[in-house]
Amino acid sequence: MVSRGGLSPPALFSNSLAALSKHPNNNPGCRATRNFSETSIFSPINFYSMNRTTKSLIILGLFLAIFTSSCKKDTLPDNGTVLSSQYNEIKVDQPSLKKQLVTGLGGGWGCTIGPDGDLYVPDGKAGAILRIDPKTGAYTTFASGLPKLIPEVGIGGIADVAFLDGKAYALVTMVDDPNLFPTGQINGIYRIDGPNSYKIIADIGAYNIAHPPTGFEFFVVTGVLYAMQQFSGRFLVTDGHLNRVLQVSLDGKISIVKSFKDIVPTGLEVRGNQVYMSQAGPVPHLPENGKVLSFSTKSPAVTTVGFGAPLLVDVEFGRGQTLFALSQGDYSGGPEGSPALPNTGSLVRVNADGTFSVIADELDRPTSFEIIENTAYIVTLTGEVWTVDNIADPPFGRNHQKNLLHRHE
Repeated sequence: MVSRGGLSPPALFSNSLAALSKHPNNNPGCRATRNFSETSIFSPINFYSMNRTTKSLIILGLFLAIFTSSCKKDTLPDNGTVLSSQYNEIKVDQPSLKKQLVTGLGGGWGCTIGPDGDLYVPDGKAGAILRIDPKTGAYTTFASGLPKLIPEVGIGGIADVAFLDGKAYALVTMVDDPNLFPTGQINGIYRIDGPNSYKIIADIGAYNIAHPPTGFEFFVVTGVLYAMQQFSGRFLVTDGHLNRVLQVSLDGKISIVKSFKDIVPTGLEVRGNQVYMSQAGPVPHLPENGKVLSFSTKSPAVTTVGFGAPLLVDVEFGRGQTLFALSQGDYSGGPEGSPALPNTGSLVRVNADGTFSVIADELDRPTSFEIIENTAYIVTLTGEVWTVDNIADPPFGRNHQKNLLHRHE
């Protein structure tokens, strides 16, 4: 019933239900596990009576729940934390104007700026990487033939793309799990060698199976890879399900840089030897759990640079080294794993005192962003790219960056 590159719906759910009920990392009291009770909409009787659209929506909710599957509340230690208040008020600047640049894409999480200055966005449904002209929005296919999103899973495929020494690399996730959807495909990093050719340089799924985390419950043993960032000739990769940051070399060596409790690591940014990371926080994605963290790969200390926006998914530096973060939006209050409410996302600036200021609001479930000059390019879960101009005012935050770096000296 299982073929390479795809799964029939019966195979997916018969395997996943059995695996979830028997897997040693499952706790019957967990929220994610309770969704599979006999009275749940995920039971086989209810599932098979649904149409294809409803099934896809339910599976999407299930695997979004991967990021928040632990029963434990966010209890990140305060080592190096510079903020003392429990709640952080968001300051609202005059919102910048936003404009739709591209629509109709297959949907993806990440994006990057290539050596040519164009925007590169993964299309999970097509198994392709798209190159977008940031001025016109016109796009072409840069690479294809990569593992596609599994429709019955509803999430995954190419999660992110990055360049290193002029070469493109794709981060692929959720295309195989031995317990839930065994396909034989590889979750990891793919080097793009041509328009239709690639080489797998790192099997992160196999590494995660051999090196499982401890201290919280999880059920996708291959992990859920979210973002990839070049760093000192290697790559850093966040895993939003196994709650850690990995370091991957070009020869396929993998190591754990940072392990966290249930905080849901998402986006990455690097300045010098300092790594900046956004965290979504566990359900119910309270604003105080949406944080920007900073750490060095050579130190165990983790510093909270700012917090106060729900479900943070990315972080980037802009002009003058002003730091920005992206919030997917307000928790809907629905079942665990539900996306943020539509049109509640925001782009925020991280202030020197650890507060956030809203630069643009009413974004529809954004997932990542990049900055070209003084314009933010925002990718959404719905397959759109939006621009926000003039995000940093003169003097472009020079004093702000000095204050942020002073915290790590």
